[in-house]
Amino acid sequence: MPKIIRLSEFQYEIPIFAINKDFDGFYVQFLKTDLGKIYLSTPFSELGQSFKLKGSKKGTHCYFSPKGKIALMMLKNYYGCSDKKLIELLNGNIFMQFFCDILIPIDKPLTNFKIVSQIRMELSKGLNIRRSQEVLAKNWIPYMKDLDKMFTDATCYESEVRFPTNQKLLWECVQWNYRQMESLCRTLKIKLPRTKYLDWCRRYNEYSKKRKKQSKYRTKVTRGLLKLLYKLNGALGQIENQYPFESTAKYKRQRSIIAKVYRQQAQVFKTGKSVPDRIVSISKSYIRPIVRGKETKQVEFGAKVNKVQIDGINFIEHIQYHAFNEGTRLQSSVSCAQNLTKTKIKILGADAIYATNKNRTFTSSRKIQTDFIRKGKAGKNEEQRIILAREIKKERSTRLEGSFGKEKEHYNLKKIKAKTQKSEILWIFFGIHTANALEIGKRINSSRFKNSAA
Repeated sequence: MPKIIRLSEFQYEIPIFAINKDFDGFYVQFLKTDLGKIYLSTPFSELGQSFKLKGSKKGTHCYFSPKGKIALMMLKNYYGCSDKKLIELLNGNIFMQFFCDILIPIDKPLTNFKIVSQIRMELSKGLNIRRSQEVLAKNWIPYMKDLDKMFTDATCYESEVRFPTNQKLLWECVQWNYRQMESLCRTLKIKLPRTKYLDWCRRYNEYSKKRKKQSKYRTKVTRGLLKLLYKLNGALGQIENQYPFESTAKYKRQRSIIAKVYRQQAQVFKTGKSVPDRIVSISKSYIRPIVRGKETKQVEFGAKVNKVQIDGINFIEHIQYHAFNEGTRLQSSVSCAQNLTKTKIKILGADAIYATNKNRTFTSSRKIQTDFIRKGKAGKNEEQRIILAREIKKERSTRLEGSFGKEKEHYNLKKIKAKTQKSEILWIFFGIHTANALEIGKRINSSRFKNSAA
């Protein structure tokens, strides 16, 4: 008989089954789910070796094994929830515990949700994209076909930052400087230097509430914030010189970032032109504006990724936070695909930006068929070339570009919420390959079904 828990408030009867009794049944059901398919297709042990993960022999024992750490990162992208919510789900979901290779006691649930970010930081330090993708490709190639055909394109995975206007950026710098100055004066027991910060709190709040921010108001606010930031930088520098104290590396780094922001914004205000290597966020100073030219979104802020797709499976060829011309990376994309599959590429689909004279010469010399628009006179087999190019373009636009939207909407890549550059790259890596693992898992499942039917 199942154990009955009576709740006097609601008068409900909740049956609690013994998990040990139905353990095998739960595991069989787990393997039939999408999560189980990801589990079957992911080479956790080899992937852990590529991250150079080892079990803890000395010191505090880690709750998660190397396999469990990788699985936890995949769960994060698969469910697309916060770290706290992920741990809450893990405590009460036996399928998620199977996936992470742990069994959490009912009376001792996990409560430290920060373990997710700690594992993310650990894995980000050991991530080598090329090495890890070679491990995945080696295990997935038996379930892939058309290895001599590839598609390539670039997309941007946006970081979670507020839209960076000049006024917002300057105000963030002013706030950080003032708070640091308050903290230092309190610690050193000295008088706080006089500034117009409190007046500017009121003025900036009034400005930010305006629905339409006219040019004259933007100019006034920018000029005033530049003057205030200059004064706060000087006041902080004076305190540092007169009262030597041991500052942290993070404090020094942030001070240099804000000094660079002031120089850039002063130049922009003076000349009216943008500056190279422009900082748009003091908390994520590595992010740069990437002009994409889309109708709905002219500029994006995040990592730009050039990807290679082989039989619907995506691999990262190049990732960078500065804007780059993906058209120059066609040769390296072909090399990347051939290294992963150990197969010579014969058919290639790419956007019009890749169709440069250099790339045309490269593909022609290696007898690679492309969907580029023809230049010069038509050849003998023009009709066949047109048909092939049309089919390549159709498949590229549906499979490759469709996969971009699928990953962003369903694998937690719409907004990257990690806090550091390395952890953002890890987040993108697991988002892309969690989607790949599910696709490969479905193929493994279907092949097993065919074999059993035969």
